Amino acid sequence: MRTATYFFIFLNLSLAVFEEPAVYPLPFLVTSLAEVVCLLVFFGRLTHFAKVTPRNVFWKDTKNICIMVAILLSLTDLAIYGVLRIYNVRSIRWSRIVRPIFLINFAESRQIRRAFRSIRNTLPEITYVFLLFMFSLLMFSLMALKLFGERNLQTAEGLPYFRNYLEIVFDLYVLVTTANSPDVMMPAFDFSSWYALFFIAFVIVNTYIFMSLFLAVVYNNYKKHLKVMFGGVMCD
Repeated sequence: MRTATYFFIFLNLSLAVFEEPAVYPLPFLVTSLAEVVCLLVFFGRLTHFAKVTPRNVFWKDTKNICIMVAILLSLTDLAIYGVLRIYNVRSIRWSRIVRPIFLINFAESRQIRRAFRSIRNTLPEITYVFLLFMFSLLMFSLMALKLFGERNLQTAEGLPYFRNYLEIVFDLYVLVTTANSPDVMMPAFDFSSWYALFFIAFVIVNTYIFMSLFLAVVYNNYKKHLKVMFGGVMCD
């Protein structure tokens, strides 16, 4: 039963590879039939669980409610998408985002659920570091707008350079990963080599300090919650 449940969960998740837009597209009838079979198996698994569980316990378990809601949403979305497809109306399968619910909420996925719960408990504690990082990014973007926006600089493609605040935020956000380095600073560097100091300071503050701090906070808090959770399981 556990192996079959995991197989159909994997099959349901892997349908995203074959549904439009897909890497390896298959006919809609094939993918829809595969999804219906998976949902029927999930419903049968849930029905079997309800037969061997007291009714008051079954309906108080949020995992069972989540699975039922996910099944209903998936079937509704599949029916609507199929009808719109008949009338050649382009639409999106929005129910794909609920498919991981099956992986998390079945009784067999206890370890995955613990890891997910640890991640959820960690998120509020890293919010302050993330907000501080975003504040730094927005301030550096504002400085870049003031430094380069009025100098009519252009990129190598002839496009305006650092004149739109939102585009500056995105470019500097990418620079945190160094994916666009040193291309992003070359127009300013060609205008004056002293402007390289701005980008060096940005990389030091945001990439080497904030990202390291962010990673340390995430790791320490996740490890703390995981230790508390498994400590409680060991005590039980």
